[in-house]
Amino acid sequence: MRVEHDDSPQDGYPQAPPVPQRGRGAVLNVRHRFEGDRRDAVDDGWAAPEEEPPPLRTEVAIERARKILSRNDSPDIPFDRAINPYRGCEHGCVYCFARPTHAYLGWSPGLDFETRLVAKANAVEALRAELGRPGYRVDVINIGSATDAYQPIERQWKLTRGLLELLLETRHPVSLVTKGGLVARDVDLLARLAELKLVAVYVSIGTLDGHVARTLEPRAAAPWKRLEAVRTLAGAGVPVGVSLAPVIPFITDDHIEHVLEAAKEAGARAAFYTMLRLPWEVKDVFSDWLEAHFPDRKARVLHCLEDLRGGKLNDARFGSRMRGQGIWADLVAQRFGRAARRHGLADRRIELETGLFRPPPRSPRGKEPPADTGQMPLFG
Repeated sequence: MRVEHDDSPQDGYPQAPPVPQRGRGAVLNVRHRFEGDRRDAVDDGWAAPEEEPPPLRTEVAIERARKILSRNDSPDIPFDRAINPYRGCEHGCVYCFARPTHAYLGWSPGLDFETRLVAKANAVEALRAELGRPGYRVDVINIGSATDAYQPIERQWKLTRGLLELLLETRHPVSLVTKGGLVARDVDLLARLAELKLVAVYVSIGTLDGHVARTLEPRAAAPWKRLEAVRTLAGAGVPVGVSLAPVIPFITDDHIEHVLEAAKEAGARAAFYTMLRLPWEVKDVFSDWLEAHFPDRKARVLHCLEDLRGGKLNDARFGSRMRGQGIWADLVAQRFGRAARRHGLADRRIELETGLFRPPPRSPRGKEPPADTGQMPLFG
């Protein structure tokens, strides 16, 4: 039995070891930074060691977004605007830097992030309104910079496909980042955008090890499926790059050269990488994951991350947060650069056309949300 209480465990019980949830990345619902109470799981000695928690159901809430474009001025990111049609992500990537955003909803960045999702049901209509504003300045819109636009619920909601249809209609440049094999579903739209030099797709592949991927990114497409998506898109003339992200010391770093070789063979033309970063509650989520899946490597991994981040587990400074610093960071940079050059993969973004934009006509009446989505009540 796993018991939760609001005080530190000083009742004589040892803290319960983290128990992996089947099909989920996070082990627990970690306490978020706005939460007043602290909860610790303790082991009272009654549970059987092999006892497994019941499976968690994914729920989807509806939000009607006032605006859909988010802006940034980060020098580390090659775009200044992005769209994320979903909050939370069922892929469950344990390292996801977007997990802390769930705290703003009063939910945990742990299991809540991957089981309590939000669909921005009016995403297409909201984008149409923003693109139609007088004085709108065209530049590349990135889709999926935080939460994956091709996570499983996209099969029912089709918000990403609707956004691509609008961007094709308006001749607006777009880049996509995804771990979802579902991106191949939209090859028809992506190929038409590619003919106008309006799209680049980056498929994120951090490891080719299926076992590691299943625990690290439990509901994302398997590595072979992502390579298959690269092959499908490249075969249709869509420019595809590979995001080797994140590089995790002693977990995925040994796959750098293998990923780049496989990506080139599948048709990728560019590649870049980022080092693991652990902002806010992601530190706790990742530490629990290590304890559950790689307890023998936990201390070694965390100590290496501290070396990369100037003695801390996270360094938010521009210029170093994506790559880290020190000898280990330099070694990874050299290995990546060497392998990328060997396979002819440019370590830069694919250039897109920005001069074809035509503002959209007045917005039509909004479409109703799709049926059978299992949605929760509307957000305000």
